[in-house]
Amino acid sequence: MSATPITLSPGQAWNLLFLAWLVAAVSTLAALFLGEVMGYTPCVLCWYQRICMFPLVLILAAGLFPFDRRVLRYALPLALAGLALALWHWGVAAGLIPEQVTPCSQGVPCSRELVSWFGFLTLPMLSALAFSSIIALLLLIHFKVPE
Repeated sequence: MSATPITLSPGQAWNLLFLAWLVAAVSTLAALFLGEVMGYTPCVLCWYQRICMFPLVLILAAGLFPFDRRVLRYALPLALAGLALALWHWGVAAGLIPEQVTPCSQGVPCSRELVSWFGFLTLPMLSALAFSSIIALLLLIHFKVPE
């Protein structure tokens, strides 16, 4: 007995892309809230992650209306760069990577953890989770939706 490959309908794929957009939108709003309302000054690595996340809100929305599974071409490079930066930042904040090898030589140190929810959720970790989620959803759409 052979297994049939799992495919997604266009409606299911649209829902997954909407979920990716929602992650990007919530992440963007949270970053703006922490910076503009709470008054937290972002470090250099946080700024670079914002540079990767903020455009994803517009790019993913453009792929929703009308649905375009090729949005991966434009969104994936930004999401991968953002994930790499978030993982690097997480390593710096955890003390695994020395701060001397980061661009945070002036201003707010990248090793300083401004937020720690539930004793373990830090901003670099949340950023890595957001970028990872977006990447996973985009790849799922790309490989499971027939052309």
